[in-house]
Order: sequence, then structure tokens, then C-alpha cells
Amino acid sequence: MTPCSDNRHGRKARLSVASLLIGVAVCALSAPGALAAPNYPRDLSRPVIPARAPARASSSSGGTSSPHVKKKTKPRKPAIHGNPLRAQLAFQAMQKYYYIAGSGLYEGEPFSALWPFSQALASTVDMSNIPGMKAAYANELHVRLVGLRSYLDITNSGLPEGTFTSTLGAFDATVAPPVGPGGTKYYDDNDWVGIELARVYELDHSATALGSAEGILAFEMASWQASPELACPGGIPFSNDLENTDRNTVTTAPAAELAVQLYRITANPQYLQFAETAYEWVRTCLLQPTNLYADHIRQHGSIDPTLWSYNQGAMIGAGTLLYQVTGNSAYLFQARQTAAAAATYFTPERLGSENPFFPLVYFRNVLYLDSVTHDPPGMALAQNYVNYAWQNLRLSDDVFVAGSPASAQLLYQTAIVEIYAMLSSSPKTYF
Repeated sequence: MTPCSDNRHGRKARLSVASLLIGVAVCALSAPGALAAPNYPRDLSRPVIPARAPARASSSSGGTSSPHVKKKTKPRKPAIHGNPLRAQLAFQAMQKYYYIAGSGLYEGEPFSALWPFSQALASTVDMSNIPGMKAAYANELHVRLVGLRSYLDITNSGLPEGTFTSTLGAFDATVAPPVGPGGTKYYDDNDWVGIELARVYELDHSATALGSAEGILAFEMASWQASPELACPGGIPFSNDLENTDRNTVTTAPAAELAVQLYRITANPQYLQFAETAYEWVRTCLLQPTNLYADHIRQHGSIDPTLWSYNQGAMIGAGTLLYQVTGNSAYLFQARQTAAAAATYFTPERLGSENPFFPLVYFRNVLYLDSVTHDPPGMALAQNYVNYAWQNLRLSDDVFVAGSPASAQLLYQTAIVEIYAMLSSSPKTYF
């Protein structure tokens, strides 16, 4: 396979009970099989998968059976069709062409980064939430949780880390030592993992999943940048790289969503307080006159005004979740304002030009808002997006491509799985 770069735009304390929570909880998940330590390259790239003919099932043996013996037939499973079937086909292709059998991990160099892995986990959670499919995906979900442990860094060992290094355990962007180099931690990647672990808890009430999600939130809360020397103090940094001075919508708004999820589960008032603080910081520092959110603010106050769909989605979702737990209608009003502005700005052409992960996050949150307001424009938008991908961006083996030049990546594949699965399940399961 030819490597394809991971083009994320601008990819840019103390030991506590919470640090033990994430370490003990995730380690309690079954340990993966022994993995030989590879010569692990430090750049993060993805495989490009060329088009190939669909795999054919091998024919059965040519023996004949006795005419007097009736074969017992197993009862057929209910047939699936439409969105659930397409989600399943895309998931099966993801497992066939990206998963490394027996490792718990996915292909990269040699393993995928945490970002796409987090979405393989999300894909599995989404498939589990399709009515009637929970049992069928129980083992897959267990295997994802085993694989997740490979990214956990409790001791902050590995490659040098940056200004915002915390003593709290969290997940490295690459597989952690001893298998990989570990190193940089991206706060948004940890947000995505935490959100999914909270959803795992909602599925099976796993104490280990809940403990890990709480540990991630402790890591996010400890990173809050309150120094008065900063322009617009507050917010969560993009990463702990030495060079990073950015505080982002995409790190802070999903952290607010995770905090609300955990507040609903635990009733811990600190989580709600943090969620409200994080949400208000994004509105204060990054909201534009258009009711859309800029990407990030730098150390001395200059703002990157780039508009990405996932930033709008995360704030729409955070506002909706806060409305649900507080009853404060201002949150819902603000979410609807941004949803209306985003619907105008993010045309199908603009959405099609983004990494498919970005529209995925946007759709998830807009659909969640729609489920509260009973105003369903997001459903048609998401359906049209994936239907176009199915007709125009799908190879013969159900692998999806995107970008220019077009390439196949695990992250692209997971986005299609997740959108089709979301369209097949209740928005109540999204958070």
C-alpha cells in the first residue's frame, strides 16, 4: 500500500484519583495479545487502497447428500436493508481492509493514529445502537476497547511532550510505549474517545468504561488555560506540543459535551460547572458576527477565522445538551441560531470539500438538535451526503475514497459507517 498523509488542518497536576481512574479502568479491559515492538515511523500516514474486484465467496464442496436425509436448516436472521445494510457493508469493508487481525489495531505505519482509531470505536458503538444489532457487535466492541488500551499513556513516557504536559493519564496520538513511540497528546482526540466511552457505559453500564471517561475529563479539565497573560484566558489547547499555543473550538466544545454526558450519568456538579464554563468561553472568544465559530485563538489574541463544519456541530450539540440538563432555553436558542447559520453557509459543495469526519460531527449534532426541536432538516442533509458517497465515492469492494487526489483512509471509511448507522438509530444514543 502507498502511504497517504493524514491531512488534519493545522494538526497542529499532579497525580490524583482521576489519573488512577483512567489507568486502572482501561487496564481492566482485557489486555491485547503480545505485539512485537516494530520499527515505528514518527509520521502519521494512512494507506491508500486501490480499487479492486469484490471478494467472492468460495464455492462449497461438490459432494451430494442422501435423498432420504433432511438437512437441518438454521432459522434465518431478519434481513436488513436500507441504511442499516449500507452501514454494515461499510463496517465489514473497514474490518476487512484496515483491521490487523489479532492485534486490536488498524493499519497505519504500522498502526493507525488515535484519531482514526477513535472513530473505528465510534463506528462500533454506532453499529451496536442500531435496533437489533447490539448482540451481534458485542465482541467487536470488546475488541475495540482492547485496542484502545494500546494508546494509553499513564506515565507520560515516550517522545518528549510539551508545555501542557499533565501527570494525568491520557491517550497518545500514536500507540504508546513499548509498542509505539507515544508522545503528543491531542485534546480533541481524547474528547472523541471520552464521548465514546460514555456511550459504551450507556450501552452496557461498564464501570471500566465510565471510569476511563471520567479520567479523560479530568485530563481535559486540568489543561484549562486560565493564565491572565493569555489573550481571552481559558480554553483547552489543541495539543501538548512544545510549539502549540492555540486554544480551539474543537478541543473545548467536545469537552463540554463529554462533561454533560458524565453529569447525566454521575450527577457530579463539577462536570456541569465545567461544561457551562467551556461552552461560554467558546462563545466569548470564538463566536463570529455570523453566529458561526472560528477555529482557534492564538496566544496573543489573533484568531484563525476558518469555518469548519465540525466546530459548528460541537457547539450546537453542547448547547442542546446543556439545555436538556439545565432547562435554560438560552442554550437551545443559541444552538438553533448556529444551526440556521450553518445550514446556509455549509452548502453540499462546502461539506464535500471537507474531510468526511468534519461533516460527520456536524450531522451528529444537528440531528441531535433536531430530535429536541422536532425540526428535521438535518436528516435529509445527512442522507443526501452519504447517498452521494455511496453512488460516487465507493469502490467495488465498499471501500470509500475522498479528498483530492482521491484516496482511501480509515478515517473516511469510519465517517460513512457512522453516518449510515446514525441514520438507522435513535438520536438518544448519540451522546
